[in-house]
Amino acid sequence: MAATPPVPRSSWAPPVPGRPWATDGIPDAASLPVTVPVAWLGRTSTEDAQDPTLSLPRQLRNARAALPPGWVIVAHFYDVESGRKELHERGNSVAHQNFKIPIPRDGSVADLLEEAQRPDRRFAAVICESIERVARRTYFGTKIEYELEQAGVALCAADEPIVTGPRAKRATPTLTRRVKQAVSEWYVLQMLELSWDGFIEHVSQGWNVGKPPYGYLAEKVPHPVPARRAEGRTKHRLIPDPPRAAAVTYIFQLRGLDKLGYDAIADRLNLDIAVYPPPEPTRPDAALGRWSGSAVREILRNPKYTGYQVWNRRATKKGGRNNDPKDWVWSPRPTHEPLVTKELFDAVSTVGRKRRGSRTTHGVNAHPATKRSYVLRSYVSCDICDRRMFGKTRHQISYYACQPDPNEHRDQAWFADHPKSLWIREEILIASVSGFFATRIFGLDRRSHLTASLEAARSADDAGDRIAKERAALERAISAIGHRQARLIRTLADGFGGDDAANALDPRQEKQFRDAIRQEHAALGAQREQLADQLAQLQMPKQEARPGTAALLDALPCLDVDLALVPEEIQRRLYGAFGLEVRYSRPREELTLRVTIPGCLVDGLVSVTRELDPWNKRSGARTEVLAPDHDTRGGQTRQNRRSRSHALSAPGRIRTCAHGSGGPVAIGPLCRSERCRSTESVCSSTSGPRASGVHGSADGSVLA
Repeated sequence: MAATPPVPRSSWAPPVPGRPWATDGIPDAASLPVTVPVAWLGRTSTEDAQDPTLSLPRQLRNARAALPPGWVIVAHFYDVESGRKELHERGNSVAHQNFKIPIPRDGSVADLLEEAQRPDRRFAAVICESIERVARRTYFGTKIEYELEQAGVALCAADEPIVTGPRAKRATPTLTRRVKQAVSEWYVLQMLELSWDGFIEHVSQGWNVGKPPYGYLAEKVPHPVPARRAEGRTKHRLIPDPPRAAAVTYIFQLRGLDKLGYDAIADRLNLDIAVYPPPEPTRPDAALGRWSGSAVREILRNPKYTGYQVWNRRATKKGGRNNDPKDWVWSPRPTHEPLVTKELFDAVSTVGRKRRGSRTTHGVNAHPATKRSYVLRSYVSCDICDRRMFGKTRHQISYYACQPDPNEHRDQAWFADHPKSLWIREEILIASVSGFFATRIFGLDRRSHLTASLEAARSADDAGDRIAKERAALERAISAIGHRQARLIRTLADGFGGDDAANALDPRQEKQFRDAIRQEHAALGAQREQLADQLAQLQMPKQEARPGTAALLDALPCLDVDLALVPEEIQRRLYGAFGLEVRYSRPREELTLRVTIPGCLVDGLVSVTRELDPWNKRSGARTEVLAPDHDTRGGQTRQNRRSRSHALSAPGRIRTCAHGSGGPVAIGPLCRSERCRSTESVCSSTSGPRASGVHGSADGSVLA
């Protein structure tokens, strides 16, 4: 039998109307009968490391050369995207539009699979240069092959034998294809692992990747590889840029001390652009010539200012989204000069969560209905629901209230135990905060208070016992729910009528019972997950303090100041600098006051406390309120202020009056006991409206 002459290869010609592809010298349906119409599938991985104008034409040429006589390519499907994408994400890339690829495109791999399911499809087979061009993951490659086979379309590869006939799919070629797919997936994974390890070593050695962050310059070092060094390649280390490095430090101080928002910090910097030059973007035409909130945010979130080299903060292949901090790669030790300390960076990173939804400025709100301001706005929270309490005024008396909305909070676990309306006087809170600062922060006996509190914390184990009992109760509840779910499953498996036909239910009733059991099982599962989350969050307290924490207290001045006499602006600046937290517990009738003295900001705290000198009684300062029309003790002057009050009372004798009491009682401690609860970096003291304790933390700070 004479051999069929090979199809001559020649250069491609421009597309002809009515034909998806035309070439000189290659027969088409007009000159040679088409026995099998074929669709070609091509793909290149990336648009930056590969040239699709060369790769795709090469794939098409090799695929055409491997076709048997009578097989003609009638459709062209190709993409410029990674073959490791999820199957539902394939075909969405538009990277091919960035290149002048000399091949007409009928669609993507998704369009190929869609047309294969139609009865009027144009092809009976699909060919690619190599099977890994279909997908770089074995699962997705075999899934595409299976879907084509189910539609009656064969998937062929140019580097594999093309066998036709009823027994085209043979064992050995199938095994060879699967081995190639597995090797292809292994190769990609190995290259990713080696590249990842290389970047980790690159970061460990202190080399910077990308543009230097604001405040740093790139110190160019000749590339260690001779070939790249001959091309002029370099590596970069970070060195401080003096005029901009000072701006970075100032930004972190504003955030850490004054707790300012991004836009507020930008406004401060824009007051003197010559001293604090704004950052310059990569594109000069996008420069604003001033500071913006987004620029401040990028600086505050960049951990490179701590002196450590950090990589993988953003996913470059997924639109530049921010990765989770646990996925960041840090150098094991500092590699360049830091502009802020690690402690300050960690302290600043928590400011956003604490001040979310609250403005930082003092004074009344810009809303036209606003009549007054509240000194402790955003600092007081409810211990039951962990939400901020808001200010309210009734009969010229200021309160802080917590009123859950049933439409929004009825599904919360705490809603059933929360009163409908919970109030506490601002006068009580101001007195508690003022006494706390006077004795525990600025008092002469603050060291003795600290020592006594630490001793009490070491000897007290009631908090540990309480938490142990709560853990045991949660574990018993979780176990009981598990037993109830098991009984429901057994009931569902055993049926309802059994073998007794007389007691058997009709299908409609049986379906209703089964649905009810499933719903009950799902509800128990949700309740069990909620209890499991509570159990995971319930941790035993840690009582520890580092040496030297008392020295942070000694760095603060000794003052005798009644904060109720201090203007609101200075009060709020003081509370913000010390990170004041006031938690009110209605069930226990307690106030928990906590402040933080971070060692990295102690100098700034000292400067803030100097603003209190005009009200320091030890220096003979005045003791009268500067603005008599705005008394922070509750809206009343000294002459008409009542001598009796109650932390739980509210106007109109609403349901927030003291339990079992007939009216207000004298001002006094809400609780006779004083307990200390601490975590790894937080130690808090609980007491009545008088003093609370100050303790040392594990990170070298003093917390109260």
